[in-house]
Amino acid sequence: MANKKYSLAASVLSASLLLGACSSDSTSGDKKSSGSKDDKVVVDIFQGKVEIADQLKALTEEYTKQNPDVTFNIETVGGGADGAAALKAKFASNQAPDIFTNGGDQEAQVWKDKFEDLSDQPWIQDAFEGTLDGMTLDGKVYGMPFNMEGYGFAYNKKLFEKAGIKELPTTYSELEEAAKKLDAAGITPFSIGYAEWWVLANHGMNVPFAYQEDPDAFIKGLNEGTAKIEGNKEFDNYFKLLDLTMKYGNKNPLTTDYNTQVTLFATGEAAMIQQGNWIQPMLDKLDPNLEVGFIPLALSDDPAQSDKLMIDVPSNWVIYNKAPDADKEAAKDFLNWMVTSEEGKTALTKEFKYIPAFKTIDANPEDIGALGADLLKYSKEGKAYQWQFMKYPDGAGQEFGATLQAYVGGQKSKEEAMKALDATWAKLKK
Repeated sequence: MANKKYSLAASVLSASLLLGACSSDSTSGDKKSSGSKDDKVVVDIFQGKVEIADQLKALTEEYTKQNPDVTFNIETVGGGADGAAALKAKFASNQAPDIFTNGGDQEAQVWKDKFEDLSDQPWIQDAFEGTLDGMTLDGKVYGMPFNMEGYGFAYNKKLFEKAGIKELPTTYSELEEAAKKLDAAGITPFSIGYAEWWVLANHGMNVPFAYQEDPDAFIKGLNEGTAKIEGNKEFDNYFKLLDLTMKYGNKNPLTTDYNTQVTLFATGEAAMIQQGNWIQPMLDKLDPNLEVGFIPLALSDDPAQSDKLMIDVPSNWVIYNKAPDADKEAAKDFLNWMVTSEEGKTALTKEFKYIPAFKTIDANPEDIGALGADLLKYSKEGKAYQWQFMKYPDGAGQEFGATLQAYVGGQKSKEEAMKALDATWAKLKK
């Protein structure tokens, strides 16, 4: 989608990804047989955010209290597990869920023949400008944005203080300086979890894409063979940032998974972590008194370019168009209830810690957490980059991840890695 513009006023933002978590969990029972005698409807939900698995289960139970004829079967597959492959497997084995998630843009193109048209749903009119763009195909809306999310380097305020960092780093040189100060104070500067391909390939590599003068034109150039990643200044700088995190990061980054990465940060063993506001519920669980905030993933020394966070709609709820009618109706009603009822709105902000995609949902910093509050601040100041990784060719993310992991592990030089990234794009582009 060209030029998704967000007017992120008052109580903005929104999101959730097939990529923001780990482990796998399944709740409440067996696959239904539709049209059973007692007319009970079981809505199957497949989603990728382990951080909200418990909160979502509690919310569906609240809905069931109010609608006793509807129950839910939730399956959560995310992070370390490949959610996209697991979802494809469910469709292949005739166990398609009624509600599932989609990242929009390129991913929406891949799955569009499975989507129910949601253009007539009441929540459409309440969505923030731009938040429906990634799921709007041929003028029809096929997905409801979870919320908005963003990421950068989350940092530990007490550890920064301890290292004598008075000014927050907003450029690459300042970030390097901060890392040196932390290191000198005996504090590990970065918690790096490069066992997860998406940390590198999606969230990391998004930054040099976002830094391009015109990201859509650059992507078009990659598709047409007139642009290259190799030798591009912004990508060159991304490898420099990777080097910095490896020099000042925890040992064994290639065996450090998402859970371990977040735990290292939450327990004060590292001062910074490249993750998003989706880690807030985990941080709260591990250390409710942890004082955190965001600084940018700075690649350059120009603050006008570097002092921004990556903010977008990472995922959307969609409904399977060939689900039984009763399931579809219940699924639509549940999604609408989730963003319009007091119970739903309270859960999204207070329990899920989500920054809402809808004007009708208020978000207080004390509800959405310190990381969400920083995102809100950056977005209101217009200091946000969109997520370009949604526009990668289908399947490119994992290959990019493997290439970058090979660089981190020393099997590929920077030049070889860049050539491999270009080769992947050329091979998978449509």
